[in-house]
Amino acid sequence: MIKLKSQREIALMRKAGEITAAARAYAGKLVTAGITTREIDKAVHDFIVSKGAVPTFLNYSGYPASCCLSVNEELIHGIPGRRVLKDGDIVSVDVGATWHGYVGDCAATFTVGEPDPEVRRLIEVTRQSFFEGIAYAREGYRISDIGHAVQTYVEQNGFSVVREYVGHGVGSAMHEDPEVPNYGRPGRGPRLVRGMTIAVEPMVNMGSAAIRVLDDGWTVVTQDGKPACHYENTILITSGDPEILTVCGDGPI
Repeated sequence: MIKLKSQREIALMRKAGEITAAARAYAGKLVTAGITTREIDKAVHDFIVSKGAVPTFLNYSGYPASCCLSVNEELIHGIPGRRVLKDGDIVSVDVGATWHGYVGDCAATFTVGEPDPEVRRLIEVTRQSFFEGIAYAREGYRISDIGHAVQTYVEQNGFSVVREYVGHGVGSAMHEDPEVPNYGRPGRGPRLVRGMTIAVEPMVNMGSAAIRVLDDGWTVVTQDGKPACHYENTILITSGDPEILTVCGDGPI
């Protein structure tokens, strides 16, 4: 069942989103050569707690960290550990924070130094595909209109959209109805109504869309070993343009 949010709930989600977006930005600044992914995770955990919030991901369905840090061919759900970042790496940071029972959820891909130009283009296309999608995140459109726009833009640029993982509703739980795929035919699925809060999150591969899960049960990697990219924000459906809730400072990264 899709939950429409009250003004009180929206206010709480704005605060959760602000903290989450700030944690994402903080993690992005830490993505430098010589640091371990575990050190980034610890810093993000401490940052979220310092704001009076709870790291949503920690122990969620058994996940052992406060953020997902996915490097190069890792698409999503990378577990922080001893891996040392080096020049040319790309790191997808996915983070959530819960504020007074409501969740913010966002992600972005950051670079260590300057990556290969085609990898840079992958990052830019993935981010822009989010904005292509949310052009349809308005009352009267349907969920699949968002995904159709994401898929069209990504594929026009020569990249692949992952099918097995999708966006989702978000609110008092990190995953609520409806699912928000990044692909599909337009005009399908639930109609968008003001008060809906959803996480739109394109997951894009440089090569084939095929993926597999590593033996740790979490980390999703590309089947062909080519780089992958992730970009996400929590948004609110309004009577006009969608509102991005995971913003801090001048806006979303």
